[in-house]
Parts: sequence; C-alpha cells; structure tokens
Amino acid sequence: IEIPYIFPGVVQEQANVVVLPNHLANDFEAFCRKNPAPLPLLYRSQSGETSCQPLAKNADIRTDISQYCVYEEGRLVKTVSSLQSYKLQAVHHGRWSDMVCFYLGCSFGFEGRLKNAGVPVRNVEQGTNVSMYRTAVPCTPAGVFSCPLVVTMRPVPAAMLDAAVEVTHLNPLAHGAPVHIGDPALLGIQDLSRPDYGDRVEVQPGDVTVFWACGVTSIEAILSSKPSLAFSHSPGCMFLTDIPDSSPSSSMPSASESVDRPATDRNLELIPRCFLVSQNPLMYSLASQRAVATIRQLETIIGEDPGERGIRALFVQDELLRSCLALSHASSVAITTGFPTHYQHSPPDETDGPPGAIAMATMLLSLGKQVTMVTDRRALDMNQAIIDEAVRKGVLKSAVPLVTFEDRGPDSALHFLCHHGDPSKPRYDHLVAIERSGRAGDGNYYNMRGVNIKHLVDPIDDLFIAAKDIRGITTTGIGDGGNELGMGKVKERVKTLMPNGSLVACDVPADYAITAGVSNWGGYAVACGLYLLHTCPSHQRYLKKGLGLEHATRPEQLQEWTANLPSVAKEESILSTLMSCGIRSGKTGHLAMEVDGLTFHPTHSDIITRLLKVTLGATTPNL
Repeated sequence: IEIPYIFPGVVQEQANVVVLPNHLANDFEAFCRKNPAPLPLLYRSQSGETSCQPLAKNADIRTDISQYCVYEEGRLVKTVSSLQSYKLQAVHHGRWSDMVCFYLGCSFGFEGRLKNAGVPVRNVEQGTNVSMYRTAVPCTPAGVFSCPLVVTMRPVPAAMLDAAVEVTHLNPLAHGAPVHIGDPALLGIQDLSRPDYGDRVEVQPGDVTVFWACGVTSIEAILSSKPSLAFSHSPGCMFLTDIPDSSPSSSMPSASESVDRPATDRNLELIPRCFLVSQNPLMYSLASQRAVATIRQLETIIGEDPGERGIRALFVQDELLRSCLALSHASSVAITTGFPTHYQHSPPDETDGPPGAIAMATMLLSLGKQVTMVTDRRALDMNQAIIDEAVRKGVLKSAVPLVTFEDRGPDSALHFLCHHGDPSKPRYDHLVAIERSGRAGDGNYYNMRGVNIKHLVDPIDDLFIAAKDIRGITTTGIGDGGNELGMGKVKERVKTLMPNGSLVACDVPADYAITAGVSNWGGYAVACGLYLLHTCPSHQRYLKKGLGLEHATRPEQLQEWTANLPSVAKEESILSTLMSCGIRSGKTGHLAMEVDGLTFHPTHSDIITRLLKVTLGATTPNL
C-alpha cells in the first residue's frame, strides 16, 4: 500500500487508532497494559462510540483520519477514506455498534520536541514518513493477541543521544524513551533500507540508529489474531487530538545541556542517561541518573588505596558502570581468577580474586544469567572444593560449572568460546577476569616483584585476545596493580606509573578495566552495580524493550537479589574457606584472615559495609 504521510508540524498530539469487535476489547486492553511502550493506551471507547471526549471534543472516528485500513479475518482487504458506510451496515461481521475504538499514543508527538531540543529529525528533513520495522522481539501475549514488536527508527547524531533520550523519556504516552540504540540486527532487523512500514530514511555520517516502540504493533496484533472485522489508521495517517503538542520550555533540554544538568528532584533523577557498551555489535544502554550517580559512588569507594600501591593512577571513570551495563545485557558469563604469586608455596594462589569472583557469580545467577568459572588445570580440584564449600555455606547461590582451557592449536580459543568454533554462535557473551595473572609484553607472567610465574599459569589470556574479533563478546578485567589480565587497556599508565611497570604490565586489554584498591572490592562493586541496574526502572524498561513491565520486578525477586549481595558475613566465610585450603595473603604471604596484607577487620569489612550502605540506601524501586 502506498502510505500517505502527515508531517508532524501540527500543534496537536497525534494518535494511532485500532477498532475491534467488542468481544475482543478486553483482551486487547490487557495486551496494551502488558506492552505499554508500543501501545500506550490513551482512551478506550464504549461499544459503538464514535467520539472520544477526553481527547477531542468534536471528533468522529469514522471520518477524522485521512486513510483507514480494513481487515477481514486478519487480512488487509482495502483502504478507505471513511468508515461511515459501516455505521449501520449489518454485514456478516456484525454492526458498527459492536465495535470498540482504541486510541494509542504516537511517536510523532515527540518529534517537535526533539527539534526544539536541537536534535535533527531526519525523516522530516528528508520529507519522508518515518521508517518502521517488524522486529524479532515478541510482545507479551494477552488473550488472543500476540505479535512481534514494531519499532520506528530515527537516526540521531551520537553527541545528541542523551538529549533524544531525555526528551522522549518525558513523553511516556508518545512511546517514551528508546527501546534500542545501535545495531538493528540485535532486534532482528536485517536491512534498514527495506522498512516494513513507512519510508526509508537515510542515516547521515555520525548518526546512530535509535529505535522507539511503535503503535503499528497494533496492526501486527490484528494480522496475527485474525478478527472477523477490524479497522486501523493507515500507518502515517494519524488521528489528531485537541491536546497541545507542547511542554514547558524549562523541561526541554538542549543537546548540549542535557548531559550535565544536575538532577534536582526525583523525577530528574530517573531520567535515563545513554552509554556505549559495545562496538561489535554497536550497542548503547540506558540507566537513570540516580543509578549512574550511585555506581560512580561505588567506583570511588573501591578506588581507595589503603595499601598505598598508587592504583589511583590507573583509574578510568565509568569503567565499572559500562562493565555492569554490558553484564546486565549478557546471558552467559565466564569468570576467571587465580594469581599464583606465592610460587614457593603450595598452593601458590592468593586470597585476592576468588571472593570477588564468587560475589559476581552469585549475583549473576540470581539475575538469571548462566555462569561458568574458568581456572588453571593445576588448581582445578582446589577451586572445585572452594565452590562446593561456598554453596554449602550459602555464600554462592548454586554450583557453577568449573572448566579449564588448554592451548591445543591456533583455533583452541575460538572453539572454547563458540559452539563448534563458529564465531556466529558464541557460547559466552561476556568474559570477566578478576585478579588473574596477565601476560606481559614479552609473553611471560609476572608478580609485582617481577618474578616470572609463567609455569603456573594456563593461557586463558588467549580467550580475551580471541574475543576481540568475535561479534557479541565483551570483556572486563579487574585489577589492583596493572599486571592482571585485562589491564592491558591501561598498560601505558602501568609502565610509566607503577613499580616494575615496564616489566610486569599486562599486555592483554579488556573492553573495560576496573581498577580497585583490592581486586575483590571490584567484584563486590560489580555485584552491587548489577543490583542497582536491575532495580532501575529506566534500565529495566530498556532491557525488556518496554514489554511486560508489570512483571519487571516482583517483591520476591527483589528479596532474592538483596540476599545475594555481598555481605561482611559471607565474605568473611569465604575468606575462611580459602585459608583452610592453604591460600595466603598476596602481599605478605600470611596464612591469615587478610587480603593483600590488609586484615579483613576492619579494612575489608568496612569497604563491604560502605558498598552495601550506598547500594541499599539508593534503592527505592518504583517498578
């Protein structure tokens, strides 16, 4: 069908319209309630009602849209310019008096506001309808209705993403904030040049593709449910309400000011911010200003340096935040740890690393992620015993697979990371190394004293190197000295600013390098950060594409997540388990309740207490 287009230069809000037989009305209303981003319900009429007083005083839905689509048995049979002929027509489908109208919010309602905020609206610039795509994302079903999500796409300059997100977040009845920013393939859209509805919109250099939920989802619902008779607006031909398309100028951020404007009240604190989390595929994520500020507080706490190792020199802001965002989007995570710094002892491992790894693993498990632990062959039995004891004591939510990696040829890493060695089928979508020996530029592995411990380390670094070229796998390294796996991202700083840095610096980078006074603290902070994101309405909405939000967080879920946060008691318990296995403090070699020469009480217990206070103090979910 040739779809006419009404340019969104009008001053009224616009609406999508669906007209259904009254026996389907309750199901469709439930479908809208369960999928509020694509189907923001403005008004449901009475059976046979042609007006809609709350939206437009003198409206007649049979004539007020320039083009309607007519469906019979779920098939589009024609388009018409009026529905008056159905007023009293007793066709085999029934009468107009048996029909119920649904008015749904429309994204054209925010295009004027985007323009006022300095964000270019490319479809308007190019004189075309907006591009609309059927995705591979299923809506939450209700009754007879189930269908894929439909989205609109508007290219937005990368520097203006925060402005576009903020403006549209403040318009929830016009679909609200984006549901995806980045690679269209992540929504199942294979070819941007061939929209399913609307027109092709050209993406300009520097633009990022931004996708909003779309009311045309309602048309897909009609097609899939196959009602005997149904009507809708023709995509792009909207119902005009009497509601002004305007908002107070004070709430309209410019592209330059939206990023740094301070949150002055709770509503502003909930406005999402946009962060790049992956280049391959390109993917951004959203989190509220409150969640962002709180995770930055966590990052500040773990950056303290009571051991005076100079770790602040390696700090890069928001590495914790970006890592947590990427992990939140992940479904299968592999975690590795183990630093055999005490090469003269058996076992040679230190107490830094395993507690942080277990803290991350138990939070990831509670969030429904798959978790695998990767270790050295020499440490397999020891780490299995630690995991078993952590499960027995309730420190770890449940047992996790423990595996090793061996270099058996040039494709070993690829076969480990991907099913059948196929890079299009990754087995994991995030790798985390915490206090894991990292390969130096000369191919050796060094402790901070400059002693080569290569003979005790399996080449797990190869997994991080291979992951760089596999679409869909991101990586995190957590360290406190610069010789840990993943800290190659800041290797020049390590070489210049850390003791023995030119020798010991890890050469293998991760996408995110989290630095901490003690690496365990970084693991605790990741667990807390994930908790904050999963209690953040803006992030949860983005994760779920605006679908099924009434099930976003149940009280029992929140209780479970809270119970799986790190705690002083749990971390003291796991440290005791490490001691019983003969694992020693990293800096001193003491077989004692200490990590990196710092006693558990008061140093580590104080850090854990403060991380929890910040995390739980900031969490007042309104999900």
